[in-house]
Parts: sequence; structure tokens; C-alpha cells
Amino acid sequence: MRDHPHEGAAAPGEHGGPVGDDEGASGSHRDPADVPEEWHGRATNRVQWLLAGIGAACLALGIELAVDSAWTTGLAPLLMSVVGCVLAGLLVLFGTLAFVHVAVRVDKDCLEVRCGHMGLPRRRIPLEQVVGADFAPRVTPRHWGGWGYRWRPEQGTAVVVRRGEAVVLRLGDGRSFTITVDDAENAVRCIRGRCGIDKGRGSGA
Repeated sequence: MRDHPHEGAAAPGEHGGPVGDDEGASGSHRDPADVPEEWHGRATNRVQWLLAGIGAACLALGIELAVDSAWTTGLAPLLMSVVGCVLAGLLVLFGTLAFVHVAVRVDKDCLEVRCGHMGLPRRRIPLEQVVGADFAPRVTPRHWGGWGYRWRPEQGTAVVVRRGEAVVLRLGDGRSFTITVDDAENAVRCIRGRCGIDKGRGSGA
């Protein structure tokens, strides 16, 4: 995983410059044989395992309280403690495990994003809806208000599992979709090649 340690990251919307100056004058004139049939990428955040461990500890505490405590006195406070620990544990556990890693696939028809070991949440974007693809060298959770599946009205939607490089898609309806993924530059090249997006337009020039 290529993770950029610089917290002084570019502000949201400040994406990287043109990708791949060796592509020629226009990415839309690339030989189709140069575009892979499928592109696969991943990003992982091991810190999420620590948070998942905290969630599991809360869940275990709630179970222990339910099993070992005497329910003869103080029923309501004990019940609230058990329910609170169990719910907090489940929320943290499943909320973090869903974003331990993200898997991205680009084929001839669409870009698909799967989160976590169960592949949920999942999003599938037809390439016919993509009008631009940018490489963002530094995206951090603070740009989006945290990890996970994020939405901000002025920025669009994002899947953020770690800080570092990302792909930023600009869609035909004016929205954007950001995914933190390793080898994002090659993902952008593949998307541009599939969509026939020229380099100047794809980089927001």
C-alpha cells in the first residue's frame, strides 16, 4: 500500500495534474490494445482492525454482563448496560470491518467498488456515465469527515479507507465519486482509455 504520510494534504477538489505524459497528445488516441481488459486494485487500512477489536471487546463485555451478573436487583440499569454494550460493540465491529479494505474493478462496461470481506456496501458505475477521471495524490479522511462511505454536498461521494492516492470520477450528472485505492494512476489511465477521455479534459484542464 502506498500511503502518503503528509497531513498537509491538498484541499478537497485539488486533484493531481495530468496523468501519464507519455500517452501522447491525447489519451483518446491510445491503442485499445494498451488498455487492459480488466483492472483490479485494492486499498487496506490495518488501523480498522484495532477499531474492530474495540467493538468486539464492547460486545464481549455486554455478553459477560448478561451471563455473569445477578438479575435479582437493579434490573433496569443492568439491562441498559448490557444492551448498550452489545449495540455499541455491533455498531463499531461491523462499521469498521466493512471498511478494512476496498476492492476496485474496472472492465469494459463499468467500475465496481466492493467494501470489506462481504463486498458491502457496493457501488457499480457504468463507464458511459463517466465524463472525467482524475488522479488525486493525497486524500485524507479529514477531507471527508472520517473513514468509510462518505457524502458531502460540495464534494460528492467517496469511499475512504486510508489516506493517500485516489481516483476521482466526474459523472455526467455533475456529481463526483472518489475512491482511495493503490495504483490509482493506472486506474485513471484505464478509465480514460475505456471512456475515450482525452488527457486535457480528464485532468480538469
